[in-house]
Amino acid sequence: MRIDLHTHTLLSDGALLPIELARRAAVMEHEAIAFTDHASMSNIERVIREAKKDAELASEWGIEVLAGCELTHIPAAKMDSMVAAARRAGAEIIVVHGETVSEPVEKGTNHAAVNNPDVDILAHPGFITLEDAQAAADNGVVLEITSRPSHGVTNGHVAAVARKVDARMVVNTDTHAPGDLITVERAMLVAMGAGLSREEAELCVNRMPRDIIRRIRGR
Repeated sequence: MRIDLHTHTLLSDGALLPIELARRAAVMEHEAIAFTDHASMSNIERVIREAKKDAELASEWGIEVLAGCELTHIPAAKMDSMVAAARRAGAEIIVVHGETVSEPVEKGTNHAAVNNPDVDILAHPGFITLEDAQAAADNGVVLEITSRPSHGVTNGHVAAVARKVDARMVVNTDTHAPGDLITVERAMLVAMGAGLSREEAELCVNRMPRDIIRRIRGR
């Protein structure tokens, strides 16, 4: 069953209520999903508080929902304080919006994120450096392989660099609309399209998201 740990709802720039997105995921036989709406100091408490309400409601359908956030366009120098703020606000999962080539993310964002062990996932990290991939491996920050076309153009680079240092990877969708959710089979294609073997893809698609959830639940 599919697990997706990077999605957006109309609490930020997504198309659906959190409960609507959870329902779509449940119907597509997702085992778990994370609400990770874009957040900064202006909205972080509201986003997490409201997401938690629908996460609890969705449990009626047998899908596990984590309520968290994607820290987006945070000044690199303020990353640690924003990660701490997210935890205080009750974020179960923290994703950081990485240095994608499709947006003007501040240089140094990847570096700040991978050096904070309280970050769970660095999303679409663009042309991440070998040094930062090593820091991700050392600090348990998982690097994202994404099915979102605008961010996914560097998937091959991310996978190649991650493999060199044995950094962990996970396949997410960065869903903004219901049609963005994908099946396990599609996620496998995304991973193998990034240059991973079938065995490596299986690890990223199935084992890694479960490991992330176990880590979160064990805090």
